[in-house]
Amino acid sequence: MRSTRSHTGNRRAHHALKIAQFTVCKKCGTQALPHTVCLNCGEYKGRQVIDVLAKLNKKERKAKEQELAEKESK
Repeated sequence: MRSTRSHTGNRRAHHALKIAQFTVCKKCGTQALPHTVCLNCGEYKGRQVIDVLAKLNKKERKAKEQELAEKESK
């Protein structure tokens, strides 16, 4: 069967990528994908799901704790 340019173009018309839609995290205010855990604070639907500070070393952990405390106070 022949595959002409027009038939190929018609098939590929639906292959375009869509722009990702982001939501704002209620706790820290960063952008996150909808229905997923916030990678910055580790919360999902108002509860702590991931301990983000567990994988950080002491210096990074202290900076992250200060950052989260500042965002909560606002």
